[in-house]
Amino acid sequence: MRRCEPNALVCDKCGRRYPVFENRLRCECGGLLHFEIKSIKNLTSQKPKIRGVWKYKNFIPIPKNAEIISMGEGATPLIRLKRIGDMLKLKDLFIKLEGSNPTGSFKDRGMTVAVTAAKAMGARAVISASTGNTAASMSAYARRAGLQAIVVVPKGKIAGGKVSQLALYGAAVLEVIGSFDNAMKKVLELSERYRGFYLMNSINPWRIEGQKTVAFEIVEEIGVPDWIVVPVGNGGNIFSIWKGLNELRSAGIIENLPRILAVQASGASPIANAFQTGKYADISSPSTVASAINIGRPVHWERAIKAIKESSGQAVAVNDDNILKSQLDLARSEGIGVESASAVTLAGLRRALEEEWIEKGERVVLIGTGNALKEADQIPNRFPLNILQSGEGLEIFRKLGGEM
Repeated sequence: MRRCEPNALVCDKCGRRYPVFENRLRCECGGLLHFEIKSIKNLTSQKPKIRGVWKYKNFIPIPKNAEIISMGEGATPLIRLKRIGDMLKLKDLFIKLEGSNPTGSFKDRGMTVAVTAAKAMGARAVISASTGNTAASMSAYARRAGLQAIVVVPKGKIAGGKVSQLALYGAAVLEVIGSFDNAMKKVLELSERYRGFYLMNSINPWRIEGQKTVAFEIVEEIGVPDWIVVPVGNGGNIFSIWKGLNELRSAGIIENLPRILAVQASGASPIANAFQTGKYADISSPSTVASAINIGRPVHWERAIKAIKESSGQAVAVNDDNILKSQLDLARSEGIGVESASAVTLAGLRRALEEEWIEKGERVVLIGTGNALKEADQIPNRFPLNILQSGEGLEIFRKLGGEM
C-alpha cells in the first residue's frame, strides 16, 4: 500500500488510502472518498481576525501555501425562533441561517474549499450539475479564482433567482431534458472526457470539508444541541454535518453527539423511504416545489442513512402543502425568509413532535440552507401580495394607527 501523509483521502467502502492532492473523486473500487485528518487539538485558527469557514483551517487539509479563494463565507446567524418555539412548546428552537452566505446558500461553505483545491491542482475550468444553488455558488467562486464555470441544469426546473445568478456570473450553461439526475449523468460524462474540467458536485470530497464547518459554528455558539434537523436532497450536507461532529468528538472538544432528523419532500424521498422500510430504491421522476432537493438518485444515500442510524436519529418525508405552510410560518411568525427546501425542516420537526421522536424540552437546530430570494419569481404566485383596496386600507389605518 502506498505511503500517505497523516491527512489522506480514504475510500468509504474498501478503506484504500490516497494522497490528499491526488486528483481523484472515487476510489478504484468505485467507492466515495472522504478526508481523514490527523489529530487536532485546537478547533479554531490562532489568528483572531479570521472568521467563518477558514477559522477552522486546522480541520481542513489544504496546504499552507495554497491561495485561499474566499468571500467571507460562514459565520452565519444562529437565530432563536421564539414564537414558533413557544407554539410547538419547545424550550430552545434555533435556525442556522445559511442563506446569509455570499451567494445565498450553504453551498458557499463547500465551494470556497473546493475551488481553492481546484486552483491549487491547476484546473482550467470547474463543472457541476445543479438545480441552481450549486451552480450559482460555483460560478461566483470560479470567477473569484479566475476560472471558467460550466453548469449543466435540468431545463425549466430551476428557480428564477438562481438563473439570474448564473447570468450575472457569466456561467456557460448546458440544459438537459429531465431532472437533476439526468444533469448529473451528463456532467460525469463530460468530466471524464475532458481532463481540464474539475467536478464540483458534492461527490467532490473538498466540498464536504467546507460544509462540515456549520457543525463547528453551532457547537461553538450553543454547545451540542439535542437534535439537528437537516433538509436532504443528494445527502452530502447531512454527511458533512455528521462528519464535522464526529471530528469534534475525536478531538476531545465535545463528548456527546446530537441526533439527526433528515427531512425530504415526499415527491423526492428515496432516503427517507429507505430509512423507514429498510430497502433503498431510486425515484425515477422526482417532483416537489422544493426544487433544491428535487433529487431521485442521491449519490450520498448510503452515507446519509449511516449518519441517521449512528446518531439514533430519524428520517421523514413531508408533502408540498406542509412545506409551503412552513415557509410562510417562518416568514410571518419570525421574519425569516428561506427557500422552500429549507422550510422542509420546520415541516419535518412538526411531524417528529407528533410522532414523539423529539421531546418538548429538547434543544433543536434547523438548518436553513437557502435564502428566500432564490425563489423571488415564485413566491408571489404561492403567497399573493396583500394589496389594500381604498376602504379596506383606511380601516386598517384607523385600527392600527389610532385615528386622531
